[in-house]
Amino acid sequence: MLPSRETYAVEVAGLRRDLPLFEVAPGVRIAVLNILGDTELVEACARNLADRLSPIDYDLIVTPEAKSIPLAHALSKATGRGYVVLRKVYKVYMGETVKAETVSITTGAPQTLYLDEKDRRGIAGKRVVLLDDVVSTGSTLQGMRDLMAKAGATVAGEAAVFTEGDPERWKSIIALGHLPVFTSPG
Repeated sequence: MLPSRETYAVEVAGLRRDLPLFEVAPGVRIAVLNILGDTELVEACARNLADRLSPIDYDLIVTPEAKSIPLAHALSKATGRGYVVLRKVYKVYMGETVKAETVSITTGAPQTLYLDEKDRRGIAGKRVVLLDDVVSTGSTLQGMRDLMAKAGATVAGEAAVFTEGDPERWKSIIALGHLPVFTSPG
């Protein structure tokens, strides 16, 4: 039997969702957004983000693997711009990659982002928008920035469905909403 879990209600892109709360460190819980399989939410968020990104001059959307891939695809369709996925596991067919290290709040462990050889050719000299589902600690975002610098791309903007934590820290992110971090008094 599945455990009963406390949730946090959000409204985003005109839709309501109840996000489950998970403990990511002792006394620290976050509301987890998992857009995989939620086509209605993905498409609504993509339409909203497309509108908010319209003043920005950019060529490509860049996103990390895996939860934000459907969002990048839907945003690509909404804007007519292509997208690139930064992988988290190296495969031999990826050829000569560039990589950057990150630490996600949901894994708590170091991860590596890889830009494969094919996408390196297509991204050099381009203006890109970095896209993620949630920007929390900024580690993944910084890894994406590092990869773009190594690949010769310019970051024109950064976007997410939600930012999380200190809202002042994420003022430059084009986001559809903000999530608090839940801490236990102690």
